[in-house]
Amino acid sequence: MKTLLALLAMTLASFAADSAHDITLKDIDGKDLALKTYAGKAVLVVNVASQCGYTPQYAGLQELHEKMAAKGLVILGVPCNDFGGQEPDDEKAIKVFCTENYKVTFPMTSKVSIKGDAKHPLFALLTQNGGDVGWNFEKFLIGKDGKVLKRFGSDVEPNSPELLQAIETALK
Repeated sequence: MKTLLALLAMTLASFAADSAHDITLKDIDGKDLALKTYAGKAVLVVNVASQCGYTPQYAGLQELHEKMAAKGLVILGVPCNDFGGQEPDDEKAIKVFCTENYKVTFPMTSKVSIKGDAKHPLFALLTQNGGDVGWNFEKFLIGKDGKVLKRFGSDVEPNSPELLQAIETALK
């Protein structure tokens, strides 16, 4: 069964999307989330985890969401348990954690795998020119056209000048 799943994941990765707008995920409640609904907006995709040293970045991401959503920025939190087992809970518990501890109101997806043979197609697109994701809270800025614009490491805070400048440029 594991071999079959790995083969399926490799097959899906071989049909990598050209644009994030070609990809559909499941939201934190299990409903389809077609990224084409964000066409015309800049999207900051962040692989998140609730038990990581970078978890306090949720506060900065929420602040960025509140400040920039009206200007056309979407923050998209994508839970992942691939790094240090730091997102072991299910979607319901993740949603409660984010809401109660960080008042998160930006969109969140269901948990996905973002490395290896089981890499989700979104992360196949996001990493095709920059190598695999190294840890939780890496950030990927997607332009209004669905193309990947820039990647930021886990240590880049949501309010960092370099990230804010890239977002401002993407929103023009």
